[in-house]
Amino acid sequence: MTTGIDGQQQAAAESQTVTVNVNGRDYDVDGSRPLLHALRTRIGALSVKQGCDTGSCGACTVIIDGKATKTCSRPAKAFAGKKIVTTEGLTDREKAIYCYAFGQAGAVQCGFCTPGLVMATKALLDKNPAPTQQEIIKAIQFNICRCTGYQMVEKAIATAAPLAADDSLPIPERSDERWTVGDDSIRPDSDEKVLGTGKFADDVSLPGMVYAKALRSPSPRGLVRGIDLTRARAHPNCLEILLAEDVPNNIHGHITPDWDVLIPVGHETRYVGDAIALVASDDQDKLDEILDLIDLDYEELEPVTSPQQALLPDAPLIHENGNVYDIEHVNRGNADQAIREAAHSVTKKFHTPYQEHGFMEPECAVAEPTADGGLQMYTSSQSVFDEQREVSRMLKLPPEKVRSMATLVGGGFGGKEDMSVQHHAALMAWKLQKPVKVKFNRTESLNYHVKRHPMDIEFTVACDENARITAIKVVILADSGAYASLSGPVLQRSCTHAGGPYITDNFEVLGLALYTNNCVTGAFRGFGALQSQTCLETCTNILAEEIGMDAWEFKYKNVVRPGDCLPNGQIADESTGMVECLDAIKPIYDAHPGGGLAVAFKNTGVGVGLTDTGRCTLSVEDGRVHIRTSASCMGQGVAQVVEHMLMQTVDLRPSQVVYELPDTARTPDSGTSTGSRQTLFTGEATRQAAVKLNDALQEAGGDLQALEGREFFAEFSPETDPVSTTKKHPYSHVGYGYGLQYVTLNEAGKVDHVWAIYDVGTVVNQQAATGQIEGGVVMGLGYGLTEDFVVEGGYPKTRFSKIGLLRADQVPPIDVTFVTGPGTLEYAYGAKGMGEICLIPTAAACNAAYHYRGDPWRTSFPMKGTPYKK
Repeated sequence: MTTGIDGQQQAAAESQTVTVNVNGRDYDVDGSRPLLHALRTRIGALSVKQGCDTGSCGACTVIIDGKATKTCSRPAKAFAGKKIVTTEGLTDREKAIYCYAFGQAGAVQCGFCTPGLVMATKALLDKNPAPTQQEIIKAIQFNICRCTGYQMVEKAIATAAPLAADDSLPIPERSDERWTVGDDSIRPDSDEKVLGTGKFADDVSLPGMVYAKALRSPSPRGLVRGIDLTRARAHPNCLEILLAEDVPNNIHGHITPDWDVLIPVGHETRYVGDAIALVASDDQDKLDEILDLIDLDYEELEPVTSPQQALLPDAPLIHENGNVYDIEHVNRGNADQAIREAAHSVTKKFHTPYQEHGFMEPECAVAEPTADGGLQMYTSSQSVFDEQREVSRMLKLPPEKVRSMATLVGGGFGGKEDMSVQHHAALMAWKLQKPVKVKFNRTESLNYHVKRHPMDIEFTVACDENARITAIKVVILADSGAYASLSGPVLQRSCTHAGGPYITDNFEVLGLALYTNNCVTGAFRGFGALQSQTCLETCTNILAEEIGMDAWEFKYKNVVRPGDCLPNGQIADESTGMVECLDAIKPIYDAHPGGGLAVAFKNTGVGVGLTDTGRCTLSVEDGRVHIRTSASCMGQGVAQVVEHMLMQTVDLRPSQVVYELPDTARTPDSGTSTGSRQTLFTGEATRQAAVKLNDALQEAGGDLQALEGREFFAEFSPETDPVSTTKKHPYSHVGYGYGLQYVTLNEAGKVDHVWAIYDVGTVVNQQAATGQIEGGVVMGLGYGLTEDFVVEGGYPKTRFSKIGLLRADQVPPIDVTFVTGPGTLEYAYGAKGMGEICLIPTAAACNAAYHYRGDPWRTSFPMKGTPYKK
């Protein structure tokens, strides 16, 4: 396994300097390295992103001799003498066109993939000034976007085309009109994402910065007998190697601290991502050489690879307190008796799969020491305060000694809630007293970061002779993998939401989350409700068919209305719009028979008795209002939401407002961006702070300058009831969103159209909300039809190119409609969360659509035997 000094010499001998022309200027670069490396590290073209290293994602797309070309997998010498253009080399007019078109169309969410899409667009329009829809789709089919669902990107390209073709056409100027709730608006960070000038974590470079990387476990389970660092320390580029004994507090964990920072000698590894040693080097390219020189005495042990195996009497204990991490039990009425007495019932066993988040930006963090003995961090995560808490606990520092600052976040979907690289960057920076960067390449990201929980679920749904649901009974086994992560809340949400948006007085769910030696599983958009409601909706559709009833009629008869009792006992409030969703789909359902229909609901906020707080500070600085909140934006549009809340309340213009990125030293803790909570919780906190600002502004006669230096703070922290409450009708969550999807197939058996209809309360920004739904639908199609993250014997076996992420030419038309219930919530101008519910009905709707064309009902996902997956 050793490369050693001979390997360095050989690499140096093979290196060759070549000249490449980038944006009209010649540069001498190492021809043996990928062109992407030269563009980012030698030339400073940071708009070109490193997303996959295999030419699969398109984030590194540039134009070379007029052709859209990926730069991550071919050496720079292949492009010697060619003309290379990045977004930095666009003309001023071109920059203005693409900023306008992509911003106006709502084609920008997380933004990591956007510069690559812009270059693919330019390559198309330079050759074809008036492309058709199909030509646009073809031009971007090699660029993956996990956020948008592609439709708004296609609209952006169509918008840019006439402006790019005719220089005499004026580019519309951006309006400075006041935004209010319900208006469309352009994201405040849109331009920097379009042109790639905004900073993601890997774009951060500090003077004297060095690099670190961990030695990972050779197998899913094994005993670390000893570590010899002699040869590794002798490497000329080795600065430091840290082991478990070098960590002040060698433990971390988002909720349960059960995850070793570094596995100590004499202890077992629990999955292939476990870190054993942490190496630092002044040369990033030498990290693997140093790691290969570590002599590890390691005994491989038989892994536990399923929840069922973890329950066996002779299964080894993965953690000393046992293999059962969490048990959840929800029980109302008497489900067993109701099932026995039911006129009809359906019982099915399901298996739901792992799913890879597939965010375009791999994990990265930079940490640097501060003069006061603390640390400053630049990270891409879902909560800077979670990072501060984890890092300060690991280093035994007061929390205020750790300042965490967010860069732009290139997608998250729940996958950036846990520590992945942040704690290692912080540990090495603290030890070396130097700035340190730690990042995953795409393969490392796939193998080490958390996934969606696979679940084995037994589901029974029963109804009476009038087709009224009388009972739902569920048993869930969830694979937590090696560590807890968010398994407790995910399991709980899977259980409490297993009854869907239906009325039933008899509801029982037993859920167990088991430790195994598989990949760690954690938060993922849908948060457990996806798995259980996919199974529920398959069962309700089967039950409707068996009793000879139309699926729409069955759902319409059984869904909750305001005042009805949800399966968890909570009374549906006046904002409940499930019936309105069904009413809206009925004409489409009738006009396009034979499709699959599925409904869903999802909570807003953490709820269930836990403290859940949104916070916002509005400060008047240099004549403008700064919005300060730690609510992380991974592309969902937090800045737009809080700006709308502010300007709805106070008569301000966009030019008078500054949105600040999360920073533990500047922005108050508004909780993790999870649980579809930020729109309502941070939105309401912003609204309340804005009321205070508006009152002060009125007292000042409308003179904002008179408020210079003043701050206005508010927090929103509603009380809810715990799952264990004895209340007959608990207040479990502040609100719920409702929705449905209707899926039709074409003659070839592929999805022809998706209609998505949602009640998310007051729609703060129609365009942004539509983009969220479209992206969620595409993710849901992947979950149901194409995405397959394979883990065998504890080893991840899936390459990025084989995950099954849908591309533009595979996505059907998606129509999104919003409805509201008869009333509204009293918070955040009536807005409810929507980030997760958007993908929950998709797989079940697809299952029904395929069944109605003659296929058997599927009970395992992604569905096999379709044109998407054999």
